[in-house]
Amino acid sequence: MSLSYEEKLALLKINSFSYLRADWLESLLGIFGSAREILKQNAAALSEEGKISLKTAEHFLKAAASLDAAREMERTQKTGGSIVFKGYEGYPGALLDIKEPPLALYIRGKLDEAAVSVAMVGTRKITPYGRRAAARLAEDLALSGVTLVSGLARGVDSIVHASAVKNGRPTWALIGTGIGRIYPPENRELALGILENGGAIISELPYDAPPLAAHFPRRNRLIAGLSKLVVVVEGEGKSGALITAKMALEQGLDVLAVPGPIDSPQSEGTNRLIREGAAMVMDARDIIDALPLQFKAGLNTAKLYSQEQSKLPDLDEREAKILAAIGDGGKSVDDIALETGHDIAELSGLLFNMEINNIIYCKAGLYARNKF
Repeated sequence: MSLSYEEKLALLKINSFSYLRADWLESLLGIFGSAREILKQNAAALSEEGKISLKTAEHFLKAAASLDAAREMERTQKTGGSIVFKGYEGYPGALLDIKEPPLALYIRGKLDEAAVSVAMVGTRKITPYGRRAAARLAEDLALSGVTLVSGLARGVDSIVHASAVKNGRPTWALIGTGIGRIYPPENRELALGILENGGAIISELPYDAPPLAAHFPRRNRLIAGLSKLVVVVEGEGKSGALITAKMALEQGLDVLAVPGPIDSPQSEGTNRLIREGAAMVMDARDIIDALPLQFKAGLNTAKLYSQEQSKLPDLDEREAKILAAIGDGGKSVDDIALETGHDIAELSGLLFNMEINNIIYCKAGLYARNKF
């Protein structure tokens, strides 16, 4: 089943009112059956049936009437972009499970759902330390085949996207404006680089939507929603990056943080995340190791782990055999026993000693190599 052109136009109109949460719009759709039917109602009917104030209903209908939805579609198509609708072809499946999935998404470029996507976010007031850390981590991840996700803001976001572009790798930018308006303006060239290197620029807002303060916290749920995990590089105590981290946790994702100097305001948020249980990031391998096992197979991590291999401690013949059986991914005790020929009792003792010596670690019943 496909959407009619008229329903698409109506959906764009009701989607344009960013002050009404997406779950309220879903509720209105459930009550009236379609976006076109919603727009046929008067403010009083919407207020009564939708349980919203009369004033909000009036503003909603005024905003919907003012949007030229046909022009939105034409302008988007002229830039090589597309508009996808919730539940229909092209809409990212990963967003269907988040809180308040948008009814419509404007996409320029390529959004590959098979990508191993990792969000890297942080403060706009980046320090020289944060700049170095973000660039190093982003470059290592991009060269390993990870698609970096961020918000195209000043500071950490820009460093992350630029690192991917410099290496000719795709990156996704979830922006707090419409796709026809790049903000900040100095990132226009960077935005072109994102598109030229197989990445995407994505927004739930109308084509020319301005950079209003309220838009940016809401887009953070989309950054988390399109990522396998979230890394915070630098962030003040009330940084927007911490909103992304909170939304990631609500979506069941792991959150990692880069530690920083205890006297740096830009590291207050990241250090607090670590204190509260976020995994600490020392290098890109920490991020790769935190990915669910099914996403690691297609990555090119040989260079990242070559240094680790050269620093392995001395192993006896049995330990070397176990380490070879574990390989690059996680293995259960039964799998290791099958590959090494050790009985479970002997193997358990060897695995315990290897854990104590920091050669391997166990997570969720699976053994994997430690970094050295």
